[in-house]
Amino acid sequence: MGLRLLACLFHLPTAVIYGSLSLFVSILHNVFLLYYVDTFVSVYKIDKLSFWIGETVFLIWNSLNDPLFGWLSDRVFLSTQQPGAEISSPEVVLKRLRALSHNGPLFAISFLAFWVVWAHPGLQFLLCLCMYDSFLTMVDLNHNALLADLAVSAKDRTSLNFYCSLFSAIGSLSVFMSYAVWNKENFFSFRVFCIVLALCSIVGFTLSTQLLRQRFEADGKAKWDQESTLKELYIEKLSVPQEKRITLAEYLQQLSRHRNFLWFVCMNLVQVFHCHFNSNFFPLFLEHLLSDQISVSTGSFLLGVSYIAPHLNNLYFLSLCRRCGVYAVVRGLFFLKLALSVVMLLAGPDQVYLLCIFIASNRVFTEGTCKLLNLVVTDLVDEDLVLNRRKQAASALLFGMVALVTKPGQTFAPLIGTWLLCAYTGYDIFQRNPLSNVVSAQPKLESAAALEPTLRQGCFYLLVFVPITCALLQLLSWSQFSLHGKRLQMVKAQRQSLTQGRAPEVKTI
Repeated sequence: MGLRLLACLFHLPTAVIYGSLSLFVSILHNVFLLYYVDTFVSVYKIDKLSFWIGETVFLIWNSLNDPLFGWLSDRVFLSTQQPGAEISSPEVVLKRLRALSHNGPLFAISFLAFWVVWAHPGLQFLLCLCMYDSFLTMVDLNHNALLADLAVSAKDRTSLNFYCSLFSAIGSLSVFMSYAVWNKENFFSFRVFCIVLALCSIVGFTLSTQLLRQRFEADGKAKWDQESTLKELYIEKLSVPQEKRITLAEYLQQLSRHRNFLWFVCMNLVQVFHCHFNSNFFPLFLEHLLSDQISVSTGSFLLGVSYIAPHLNNLYFLSLCRRCGVYAVVRGLFFLKLALSVVMLLAGPDQVYLLCIFIASNRVFTEGTCKLLNLVVTDLVDEDLVLNRRKQAASALLFGMVALVTKPGQTFAPLIGTWLLCAYTGYDIFQRNPLSNVVSAQPKLESAAALEPTLRQGCFYLLVFVPITCALLQLLSWSQFSLHGKRLQMVKAQRQSLTQGRAPEVKTI
């Protein structure tokens, strides 16, 4: 029975094994996002100063570690001529898999460090956040880079992304399971639950990377044997001038000339901002727009749908990408976001059912768009390789540079959102009690209703005008993005010709 199971695992498609890595990340990361703040604030009783110091350091480290780890991983691929032997595609994939096999289990162990007291709360909070984010970044960078390294065609990449979304949706179930064991007063059951999740993640990372490594080690050995045979047929190998590896400054200069990269990060910065704006203000919208008109179970259902529906919805979006292309699907989602927001604005805040649908769909479609954009980054990896004629695609580094530019959107979302709410309604989310604020504002509204809008109106206008503004900015920048259609086909054809044309030249005897 055990041998039969191993045989079935060994014959699983590569796309399924690659997608399963998303499961072993999401079962931990969703629980982390939901409980880490509550654990340190309510259970460990961290003080406010230590909390904000930890969050500030984490913000800086979270933005810098993506390009740093990407540069350390891929700087060897940047030069057009490398001294010594060339690096083959199987070797690049094996390098990524080795990084995943090491950092995946360490990521799971760093997840466990949150749920046991082992230092002063402030120090533990800072160290846990930075350690967890470091291993998560290494896992994400190498996993996303494999999307560009394992496949070139849009069909194959959408297939890989399909299984990532499927397994991420399955991983989201850990959030629902966690509700059964979460108890601030008795933390033992939750700790056991987290240990079980971490063990599953460690076993999953080890098994999946081992299966993939076995496949590509066989491919790499076959290619090495072929090249060794070809090298024996060299008669007069021409000396090729060796070019030194480019520096980080030179690489940044190349990126600054990469027009499509610049337009993409402008669009993606707005997208990251909108995703985190929805996440941060989702409970606020439920409280002030729907709390007195829907039941608690309906609110919980909307929260649950907002976690799992984006992954399931993405399965349909990926099927559309195969037929219409990623560019057209993303553009269509921007138009859909704009249209839904305008309809909601015209309908007003009193249409309860329409408001429920809009709040949920706004988050679902926005998160779904975020998950499609990795496919666009892989196309930018191809264009970067072709434009700069690199030996290998620096995929992890490019993913890191995209994160460097777009991650500030995570910080801008709560800052701009709370500022807009305060400027429009006078309501400070950090200093006032929402209920007392609404009550105290009521007499003023009776005397000057046109001059001072209510908190409910402010939340509604924030809910609809932010996606309208984001959609307009994104449509503007996305219209300047030219890596689609015939240009994309040309870039992919050139990348395939470059990767296939790297075998040693053999003179005709």
